[in-house]
Amino acid sequence: MIASTVRKPLFGVTLLTLSLFLLLFFFTPFSFFSDPSVTFNSSRRERPEIWSIRRLAEWRPCNWWLQPRTNALPAQANGYIRVDCYGGLNQMRRDLCDGVGIARLLNATLVLPKFEVAAYWNESSGFEDVFDVDFFIQQMKGFVNVVKELPIEIASKDPVRVDCSKRKGQFDYVESVLPSLLKHGYISITPAMSQRRDRYPLYAKAALCQACYSALRLTNTLEKKALELLQAIPKPFLSLHLRFEPDMVAYSQCEYSGLSFASAKAIEAARVDRKPWTGETARIWRNRGKCPLTPNETAFILKALAIPTNTTIYLAAGDGLMELEGLTSVYTNVVTKSSLLSGEDFTTMHGNTKAALDYYVSINSDSYMATYFGNMDKMVAAMRAFTGLYKTIFLNRKAFALFTSQGLKGKELTEALWKVHRDDFIMGRGSALPDCFCEFNL
Repeated sequence: MIASTVRKPLFGVTLLTLSLFLLLFFFTPFSFFSDPSVTFNSSRRERPEIWSIRRLAEWRPCNWWLQPRTNALPAQANGYIRVDCYGGLNQMRRDLCDGVGIARLLNATLVLPKFEVAAYWNESSGFEDVFDVDFFIQQMKGFVNVVKELPIEIASKDPVRVDCSKRKGQFDYVESVLPSLLKHGYISITPAMSQRRDRYPLYAKAALCQACYSALRLTNTLEKKALELLQAIPKPFLSLHLRFEPDMVAYSQCEYSGLSFASAKAIEAARVDRKPWTGETARIWRNRGKCPLTPNETAFILKALAIPTNTTIYLAAGDGLMELEGLTSVYTNVVTKSSLLSGEDFTTMHGNTKAALDYYVSINSDSYMATYFGNMDKMVAAMRAFTGLYKTIFLNRKAFALFTSQGLKGKELTEALWKVHRDDFIMGRGSALPDCFCEFNL
């Protein structure tokens, strides 16, 4: 009896409440559900910025590199090796890293490397002009012995040049290079571009990794200038390595329509005998991701990734970029080292030292994007992974080419680009090379 007397009032209250709600819903001219500011229509939702996506995997330094050394250096070395490095700063850095691994593999003492920059930069700057020599020697202790000067009996001799263009793995060097090292005592090498580092024993790989990511520090003077540049950039900022110079486009053998007369003329002058592909070959080449992104295409992809157009962008690039207005007309807060630094010490810097500034800023930026996958990009991405900075993406040239060749435009193209870059970022693709880094699932 008591139970039934309680249920009736509760039922009445519930029925009254429901009736009032229905009256308000149907007869109120402006209801909660009609307010456009709180619509739940999925088409109105904006994509989140790419960096807000949760990652499933990250690349971190492998334990076999960081753990205490178990393979002590032999008491006596087999001779001396000098690494001759060619190209731009980051290509030379790659050559040096490989050379350190080879020196450890062959139980050789490493002589300070020789930077052959005249052909690339039309200047002369050595290893010691960019990197702290004493720090390098100290950091390599236990991995490989490094000397500033050769013994008197060897110092007067030039090293015997050994061709390593076809040497890629452990046994190539042991069978073909070691005999020359033992015979002459002092040799110079330039490692092949496509090294098989996975074939190295771990102690040689550890020496390579230590050289690349722990032992190369800028000189005090250059680091002060780099820090000055970093502090001058408004925070937070994105470092963008954009490659669209005449020689880069000419080398790619790609054809572009809609370029300015000045850009087209500069590309034609740089082509020499590398004529652009045409017809079906050109289409296949572009769809393989071989063509550099234009600044305009780069801006489109950045917008597809929901990078705000008021983002401060540091342009990590050298002189000669073409069609830059395609980027700056969309992203207006673009800064460069030349716009932030002044003074005679900057204008008289070598090309290598200017490239070092871009590298320093990029490894310390809040986020990093690259339109290509060159030597600098590989080094920067790996160094950022080494220090725990994972906001790194390589813009997918292949995906962009495929989507546009399929006729995707506007919203469809934007959504497709978002998805492919989202998946790359989630899995950490391209954020570090597997030579020194291991994948960790989160």
